[in-house]
Amino acid sequence: MDQLVVASLVVGHPISLTIYSRPGCHLCDEMRAVVERVARLVPLTPLEVVEIDISQDAELDERYRLEIPVLMVNGKKAAKYRITEEELTRILMARAGG
Repeated sequence: MDQLVVASLVVGHPISLTIYSRPGCHLCDEMRAVVERVARLVPLTPLEVVEIDISQDAELDERYRLEIPVLMVNGKKAAKYRITEEELTRILMARAGG
């Protein structure tokens, strides 16, 4: 990747990652770990990561109960159940204009 592209990724607009999960969900734990690893490795700033416990909200629980974990990138569903580091990196680079 050339320096111009890397520079544009570093000063790009914030990218918001939202994980819809619930306590005791092993797939949620796996997705959280992937998101944390990618957040440390991908040169994007700022990257905002929020995790929402659907069991605390009846509407979210109804909407996502059978799909968790769900990963939203800038408010759009990017994955459910599982995502690899490579897939998430590709999505983030595309959202950042890379």
